[in-house]
Amino acid sequence: MSAGILVIALDIATAAVSLAILLCAWRLVRGPQSIDRVLAIDTLYINAVALIVLLGIRLETVLLFEAALVVAMLGFASTVALSRYLTRGDVIE
Repeated sequence: MSAGILVIALDIATAAVSLAILLCAWRLVRGPQSIDRVLAIDTLYINAVALIVLLGIRLETVLLFEAALVVAMLGFASTVALSRYLTRGDVIE
């Protein structure tokens, strides 16, 4: 009984995160300013990490959790670099 509830919860969570990814992609394309686009990219990679974790739970594999960690680290570094570039004009001082 609880396994059936887990599958339903994973399906609902996957649909919600997929919808959030689509909305972030829309903001990335449509954003009026570059700051909106940076925030959309930041939120997009966070949603991608959530989707990878949900897929890891669904497939019961540990490899996807490591992939989610790598995506999170790269996403954080790229967001910081892009933010510094937009505010200062250079990434490395």
